[in-house]
Amino acid sequence: MKLFRASLIGLMLLSFGAFTAQAQPEEKSSAPLKAIAVLHPTGSNKVSGTVTFTEVADGVQVQAEITGLTPGNHGFHVHEFGDCSATDLSSAGGHFNPTNKPHAGPDDTERHVGDMGNVEADASGKAKLEYLDHQISLTNDQSSVIGRSVVVHAKADDLKSQPAGDSGARIACGVIGRAKSQ
Repeated sequence: MKLFRASLIGLMLLSFGAFTAQAQPEEKSSAPLKAIAVLHPTGSNKVSGTVTFTEVADGVQVQAEITGLTPGNHGFHVHEFGDCSATDLSSAGGHFNPTNKPHAGPDDTERHVGDMGNVEADASGKAKLEYLDHQISLTNDQSSVIGRSVVVHAKADDLKSQPAGDSGARIACGVIGRAKSQ
């Protein structure tokens, strides 16, 4: 009987220890939230690249490196769905616009959350972009771009035509996912 009682007490202590270990709050990482989209081309074009999103004190730093573009400006947006499966990329949906604002440029206060303006390709087809966005979010709120997609368009975004800037066909797409924080 004493052995049974000792075993029962030991089991209860182990269970209590496991419960309190699970109840401890998870330590927050001091590393900023980061997300990435790897761009893949449509059809026979050769567009590829990466777009990274990094949480900073006053917004989200957006960095893009894209190759295989025709020289000039190309519309560059976050679209509402993280689905790049359709051959014309229509599966990505429209611009990400949870606040129901008009289409505009990335520096305008009244704009789609997904309006990132244009990327400009040089003569060799390479484009780099870096800017701070004050509307995009990486947290679990209505402006979060996690699980959505980045789409690059064939033409320049005029930053005013409704609903999407008249930027032409969709030529590359990548789903935005959480990246490993350094």
